[in-house]
Amino acid sequence: MTEPTGAPSDLRSALAADSRRTKTVWSIAIGVVAVGAIVGCVVLATNVWAPKDATKAAATGAPERLSVRIATADDSAYQDTIAEVAAEKGLDVEWVNVDDWVLPNTELVAGTVDANAFQHILYLSAFNAETDADITPVFSTVITQWGIFSATLDDVADIPEGGRIAIPDDPSNGGRALFILEAAGLLAVADDAGEFPTADDITSNPLGLEFVEVGARTIPQQFDDPSLSAVVVGTSYFEPSQGVTKEDALFLDDPLADASLPYVNVVATRADDVDDPAWDILAEAYADPRVDTAREEEFFGNSIAVDVDVEKLRAKLAELEELAAENG
Repeated sequence: MTEPTGAPSDLRSALAADSRRTKTVWSIAIGVVAVGAIVGCVVLATNVWAPKDATKAAATGAPERLSVRIATADDSAYQDTIAEVAAEKGLDVEWVNVDDWVLPNTELVAGTVDANAFQHILYLSAFNAETDADITPVFSTVITQWGIFSATLDDVADIPEGGRIAIPDDPSNGGRALFILEAAGLLAVADDAGEFPTADDITSNPLGLEFVEVGARTIPQQFDDPSLSAVVVGTSYFEPSQGVTKEDALFLDDPLADASLPYVNVVATRADDVDDPAWDILAEAYADPRVDTAREEEFFGNSIAVDVDVEKLRAKLAELEELAAENG
């Protein structure tokens, strides 16, 4: 397995371990223009105020209790822990399974949900630019490390001429895959390709690699396909039953590099709803040490908790939306 080397990035240098919890903290400078699945887990949140609870709270002087419905790609102890911690803080969480990467944003725009937490800001920027939506981050959650994996090869150098490589079919994650292949020395991407490069932006492909575009979440299912030399995907995307971990990667990206900022996952809502008090409670739940422990157990260290200043996230999102609009 090959890992990136070099001097510490500004992001890495800014990381600090909080003695009261294990969550990694990022202080990120916005001067760099840089998208798990993928994605840890897909989440929608519907914020519901209960009139009876509110009336009772007003009469007794007790804090008003909030409730949210949160849709996720699958049930897990990680989500259960978030719900348990949030309930202690006055926020009742109901998890709902959702198995789509478009629906969380379209439902949010339609007003049937109040937030989602399934995407990084590069993916969000592409959606906002394409649909003229105003979905906005309210806090950061995790970043997932990505890599090159193969069921048959042991080293990047073993990838043959004409090898077929599976990469995500969406612009943000597909571009990320090409950048990873470039970092591994397998190809070169044009300097002016921006954050959404495609195969047309490849300026050098000495092995004549063929790129097979499939849905990011389904790439692990293609891992054993004998017609593929390798796949490029998030380390946390593999099912535990597959027994594939980041130690099996032929090459790993650096999730703490400055260039990885666009791949920070966020809880996001419509711009008009960013001040809803539910988000503060939910952010506190995500930051709880018990949630950190559950996340580590669920994703085997492949998803790193991050805390990025929300205004910096929004500024970076605005930059990326401009790039996405130019990309067309």
